[in-house]
Amino acid sequence: MTNPSPAIHTQDLAKRYGKTVALRALTMTVARGEVFGFLGPNGAGKTTAVKLLLGLSRPTGGEAWVLGAPLGDLERRRRIGYLPELFRYQPWLRAREVLRLHCALAKIDGAKWDAEIRDALATVGLADRAADRVGTFSKGMQQRLGLGVALLGTPELILLDEPTSALDPVGRRDVREIIATLKARGVTIFLNSHLLTEVERVCDRVAIVDRGAVVAEGRVDDIGAGAGVRVHVTGLVDADRTALTRFGPLQQDGDWLRVSGLTDGAVPDLVAEIVRRGGRVHAVHPERATLEERFLALLGEVKTS
Repeated sequence: MTNPSPAIHTQDLAKRYGKTVALRALTMTVARGEVFGFLGPNGAGKTTAVKLLLGLSRPTGGEAWVLGAPLGDLERRRRIGYLPELFRYQPWLRAREVLRLHCALAKIDGAKWDAEIRDALATVGLADRAADRVGTFSKGMQQRLGLGVALLGTPELILLDEPTSALDPVGRRDVREIIATLKARGVTIFLNSHLLTEVERVCDRVAIVDRGAVVAEGRVDDIGAGAGVRVHVTGLVDADRTALTRFGPLQQDGDWLRVSGLTDGAVPDLVAEIVRRGGRVHAVHPERATLEERFLALLGEVKTS
């Protein structure tokens, strides 16, 4: 049995608006069933990329496939759910009416509407508010309703654009739980967000994009790796400590040494060198960079290159 195609694959995807380069050469792969974070500063090309993936805009260069088909394939578009960052529903509509309207727009078989609406409301925790008007909903509840709209038609891929923006901590937790539920069903989630702490909590892998191209892609733990290590050491003289700087910048606080920029794989070599020089190692505490720290560091490297 062959493996299914990736949920998303792009190769040097580009978009120009006249002389303005919105997307330069986007290359990335999103596997089926994963929660994928798409990160970057304002103006990096994130929104342009989402429009291309949804078929709302045409590329000026490169190639891309969504659910195994080229961009714009109508059959594949029916299997994609989308929650835009900015959306508004008429306040006089009831939650159930909003979903019925979108069932009609999506051309879902009328015989399936009731089941689709019931399942969507249950998934986003609004089953008991189906008859309430949107104007009575809090921001968090409106965000839940937007997620419910994105779930109609049982999509295989859902694109979420800043789903937790403007939400309080309770609302962000609720959205995280919904994402976890969808992942458990095997749905692929493409999450465009600037809230890196949220991305760290829910995403399996991320791509960091800047100036219209991916500057890093991988597992969240790998992207955040390489901060350094703290070692409790006795028995070293100044010359020994100076020699250890070949592993990375070194700071001393009493008997604790902190070596920055050290990857996990180099920690055993550092410890072996300390022991070879006659030092005694009492404790080793690896330190990992947060996704935010790594994000800022990568953007800094791009700007200076």
